[in-house]
Amino acid sequence: MFQVVRADQAEFDVRQGISKIFADGFTQWLGFFSKDPRKIADTFAHMFVLDQFYVALNDKEVVGMVACTDGTSHSVKMDKKELRKHLGFYKGTMAAIFLKKEFEAPFVQPSNEVGSIEFVGTANEFRGQGVASQLILHIIKHTHYEVYLIEEVADTNIPAIKMYSKLGFEEYKRRPIPNKRAKRIGINYIVSLRYTK
Repeated sequence: MFQVVRADQAEFDVRQGISKIFADGFTQWLGFFSKDPRKIADTFAHMFVLDQFYVALNDKEVVGMVACTDGTSHSVKMDKKELRKHLGFYKGTMAAIFLKKEFEAPFVQPSNEVGSIEFVGTANEFRGQGVASQLILHIIKHTHYEVYLIEEVADTNIPAIKMYSKLGFEEYKRRPIPNKRAKRIGINYIVSLRYTK
């Protein structure tokens, strides 16, 4: 069993561990900026708003992460200077423009009753061991929301969709993906899921 804590309350700085999991999960999407997961991890380590994240710990190692926000607060905040430092002026500026829209977009109509679950990730060597499920169940038990939304799951991510379904989430929206890069890797739809207490 793993220990689950809010990231800002961990006994050590969990930022690098979160960033490594992020890089492992998102490098295919961020390939324009770099194909090196270590560079992606270093580039984006600054952006995680720790009081919005929960982490699963195995001793002093971050083995899973999940953010939960109220739909108006951001779970990530990108710094253009930091992005340029790691990616160079051109790619850093592009990352600041395009990824800000993707990562920092709030709900259209936030509600005090609705929580947004974001950036679900598990370290490669701990996948299939229930880490993500434990994190999400912890959030549902320890936060006040009545409804939880997961807005963006690729239709090809069958293990994640099965896990969310097993936890009680139901699909409520499926939209075609306009992103050409995603279509090239076989993704056709983005699935949105809802859990109600």
